[in-house]
Amino acid sequence: MAHFAEINDSNIVTSVHVVANADCVDGNGDESEAVGIAFLQAVHGDSTTWVQTSYNRTFRKNYAGIGHTWDSTRDAFIRPQPYPSWTLNESTCQWTPPVAYPDADRYYWDEDNTQWVEV
Repeated sequence: MAHFAEINDSNIVTSVHVVANADCVDGNGDESEAVGIAFLQAVHGDSTTWVQTSYNRTFRKNYAGIGHTWDSTRDAFIRPQPYPSWTLNESTCQWTPPVAYPDADRYYWDEDNTQWVEV
């Protein structure tokens, strides 16, 4: 199965669809993103925009989710920034807190004090 994210004009993911492998295969029998996109446009309309995403994160850094941003420059899907103090890790395109997550039990992020608080 292949997974594709539908992208709006602001590069925001609006939906994620699963496409059968048979609907993504080119004339040589190889999986093709372009063939999968053509299939989805035939179903949903030519004006739709699709980008393939990897459930296992083997490409495009992160699996696309509704509300995530498609960044073509980074070739990555990026989830919304969870807190203003968190920064984007350029190599993983994941948000990083200013303080590392503790090694014990469960914590939640306290943005006002920019620290982890034990539950």
